[in-house]
Amino acid sequence: MDTGGRKWGTPYLTREFFKIAHETLRDDIVLFLCQRDGRWVAGALNFIGRDTLYGRYWGCNEDHPCLHFELCYYRAIDYAIAHNMNRVEAGAQGEHKLARGYLPTPTYSLHWIPNAGFAEAVQTYLNAERNAVGQDIEILTSYGPFKKTKEE
Repeated sequence: MDTGGRKWGTPYLTREFFKIAHETLRDDIVLFLCQRDGRWVAGALNFIGRDTLYGRYWGCNEDHPCLHFELCYYRAIDYAIAHNMNRVEAGAQGEHKLARGYLPTPTYSLHWIPNAGFAEAVQTYLNAERNAVGQDIEILTSYGPFKKTKEE
């Protein structure tokens, strides 16, 4: 709730969310938690797909350098390997993920906007953004450990 409140203005991972998630998604969630002196201080919520672990939500009520990466990236990778998953999808955005071994990949969303004029404006923006993000992905991928061959 702290992270949502600071970054997005409205905490949306409420007790009601966790109640519903427990009732409907309990077999499709893995939660990595961290304790300090017997108190829970941080957690990373992940969703289990067919062959992918989707990491999306992180929260911490104390400042601990690198704890975010331990829970959100390293623990997720360990889990995926232990459960024969093909990949870990760590969420959108973040050039900092390159240093943790994640290469950029496109993400997708769906939009339905009933007002035709507004829908056209949003579509224009999304087209421009898609091109810009594609260029960013190409540039950032070039910093990764895998190099393209001439055949590619």
